[in-house]
Amino acid sequence: MPEESDAPGGPAPSGAAFARVSATPAAEALVARLQAEHGPVMFHQSGGCCDGSAPMCFPLGEFLVGAADLRLGEIGGAPFYMSRSQFAYWEHTHLIIDAVPGNGGMFSLERPTGLRFLTRSRLYDAAETRALAEAGPPPAAE
Repeated sequence: MPEESDAPGGPAPSGAAFARVSATPAAEALVARLQAEHGPVMFHQSGGCCDGSAPMCFPLGEFLVGAADLRLGEIGGAPFYMSRSQFAYWEHTHLIIDAVPGNGGMFSLERPTGLRFLTRSRLYDAAETRALAEAGPPPAAE
């Protein structure tokens, strides 16, 4: 399950009322570090199994996404995806990606850095919930 946080939601992408996913400065810095080393990257919010519910970072295109995945937004210029079935449980929360000391997921790019990505969350307020209802669901992965 995601961890709760009082962190703000973050800036909205262009054309959106607000973002469904944002990143802390620590996470943004780690994304930039990984992009410098590996080139463009992408994220997929893991739904369990080996790495729990950790946000996983991969070289762009290495993790295949499709019609069963939704694009929730971007962090640090990297697309962020989640499966449709998992989104059904998380749709009322804003995801805040953080970077903290520890070992990343066994398949995630940050593993050897001594840092790991962590998903924190907060519930949307009433105004955000109304805006989300008007905006409709996030787009399917391309």
